[in-house]
Amino acid sequence: MKTYILSAGVVIVRSWPDQPRYLILRAFNYWDFPKGVVEQDEDPLQAAMREVWEETGLSLNPKDFRWGKGYQETPPYGMGKIARYYLAESKEGEPYLPVSPSLGKPEHEELRWVTYREALAILPPRLKAILNWADWLVQRERDQD
Repeated sequence: MKTYILSAGVVIVRSWPDQPRYLILRAFNYWDFPKGVVEQDEDPLQAAMREVWEETGLSLNPKDFRWGKGYQETPPYGMGKIARYYLAESKEGEPYLPVSPSLGKPEHEELRWVTYREALAILPPRLKAILNWADWLVQRERDQD
C-alpha cells in the first residue's frame, strides 16, 4: 500500500456585502488555499490552523469552523502528496504574507479575496472540487437564512 504525504489546509471564507469571498495565495503561477505538511504526531486540523497562521497571519479558532470538522481531500498529486482541506469563516483580521523563518521571505507572492467565479477561473483543476464543496456548504447556509 502506497503511503502519501498529507498536507492540511483551510478554505477561508469571509462575508462581503455582495457575495462570499475566498482567500487564495499565489506561489509562482500557482494559486492555492493556505496549507502545509502535517508534522509527525500532529492532528491534521491543528496543522491546518497552524499553516493558516504561518502563511496569512490569520488566527483561527474552533468556532470559526462553523460547518464542522468535515473535510475534502485532493487526489494524489506531485510526488505522492494528498491535501486535506477544512472550511472556516474568518470574520476579522487583515491577512498578510509573513516572512517564513526557514526561507527568509514569505512562502507566497500574493494573496487575494476572490469570489467563487474568480477562484474557479484561476485555481488548478485538483482544487476546483475543493472549492465547489466549500461553496456548496456556504451557499446552502446562505439560502437557509
